[in-house]
Amino acid sequence: MSVAAASLPAASKTATQENFPVASLLLPAAKRATIMAYYHFARHADDIADSATLAPEDKVARLDALDAALQGRDCSPAEELATTYREAVGGDPGLIEHASQLLHAFRRDSVRDFCEDWGDLMTYCRYSAAPVGRFLLDLHGESHDTFPPADALCAALQVLNHLQDCGKDYRELRRVYIPRDWLLAVGLTNRVLEGESTPPGLRAVLDMMLDATDGLIELARPLPGMIRNRRLRAQTAVTLGVAEKLSRRLRVGDPLAGRVVLGPLDYAVVFATGILRGLTR
Repeated sequence: MSVAAASLPAASKTATQENFPVASLLLPAAKRATIMAYYHFARHADDIADSATLAPEDKVARLDALDAALQGRDCSPAEELATTYREAVGGDPGLIEHASQLLHAFRRDSVRDFCEDWGDLMTYCRYSAAPVGRFLLDLHGESHDTFPPADALCAALQVLNHLQDCGKDYRELRRVYIPRDWLLAVGLTNRVLEGESTPPGLRAVLDMMLDATDGLIELARPLPGMIRNRRLRAQTAVTLGVAEKLSRRLRVGDPLAGRVVLGPLDYAVVFATGILRGLTR
């Protein structure tokens, strides 16, 4: 199948279906259009990597074309979302790089379906998640001293999302983000994710991942107090609260039996607590 002829279905998610807020009303109104341009670019690239109809080499070629459009080297209509984002940030090299780095993770997803160990998963998160936080911080003119705790928070959110979708990712994409060495250590293979409930060995591995994720959340705790922009500080505090609560929920929930999510009351509590956190530094 040629890259030009390949087509994709409609976007797999909309902003309102994301687990974590996108262009929240807490953020400055003047920034929301740029944030949504980043989101739509990222969602389109993710859908390319997840396509069931494109061959791996075609996925990589399409992602390369998106990167070229980001850099201003290709303005073809097929890469409109990349061009739109480039225009939204006025060609700013730093903000463009935060979008370009996402493509490293999507290229990997196109050709590789496993993580060797926790370090390998963290390397993946450096490109799949950290650029999102760095984009928001740079967009609001925050100090780069915020990058390390932001990277930790974004990695935590990414791992929590992988845990929520571990069964779905394997069934639909044959993709596994659970460290392979941890599965092998308890005598399991990827096929354990085909089940409708989590056996004890897998539960132990998921708890190990949550232990490590809680460590990331701990590293992220100083972040809200480091952010100058009051609205972004409040949003960050809310997002940190979501990570904390979702990690606790995944401790007792079974992601193979059904997607473990937070309910409206959970979000209301997290929102109120986050706003209070965000008002202080």
